Amino acid sequence: MTAVSSVVKPVSQIRLAPGSAVTIPNVSWEEFESILQEMGEKRAARVAYSKGMLEIMVPLPEHEVPRDLISDIVKTLLKAKGIRYQPFGSTTFKQENTAGVEPDACFYIQNYQRMIGRRRLEPDDPPPDLAIETDVTSKTTLDAYEAIAVPELWIYDSGKLTLYLLKDGKYIKSDTSPTFPTIPLTQLIPATVERAWRVGSVQALEEFENVIAERNN
Repeated sequence: MTAVSSVVKPVSQIRLAPGSAVTIPNVSWEEFESILQEMGEKRAARVAYSKGMLEIMVPLPEHEVPRDLISDIVKTLLKAKGIRYQPFGSTTFKQENTAGVEPDACFYIQNYQRMIGRRRLEPDDPPPDLAIETDVTSKTTLDAYEAIAVPELWIYDSGKLTLYLLKDGKYIKSDTSPTFPTIPLTQLIPATVERAWRVGSVQALEEFENVIAERNN
């Protein structure tokens, strides 16, 4: 009988087409940390890790339009309310030995002063108050955010915005955001993203700003 030996390839050699994902089970925390280091920071792929399950995703090019626009919308709303904040990009947030995730965008609001000037996260840093994901619906991603305890998570997928609020360690869907309780986000944001595909992101954002200004008058 011929012995069969396993072939081990670095994760960095995995080639995924845009819009695709691969799930790898039974990954230890040490292996996850090693994979992150191997993949490096300058990469198109994003990762989510929870309960030994690693998911590697490569977003589609059109993913960038809603990602950037929704981030700009959040900044517009915070500015309109006079709320100070500190934005973070696609940083890897971790709960040691449990979870890791990379949001498209995130915002520190309650703890914004603490995060000013941060170039790298410290182990005792709090999670962001608001995280944004586009075109992600996997359970691995939601579980990771729950473990890291991000209070508010927005997921935009296929023209729909879903708001998740953390309650007793689990996410519940909500029609409104406690950060912007009077704004119908689940209607306005998808409409603004769709508008951006027709007239461009700059004009769509200007129109959104006008809507908010009218509501505040």
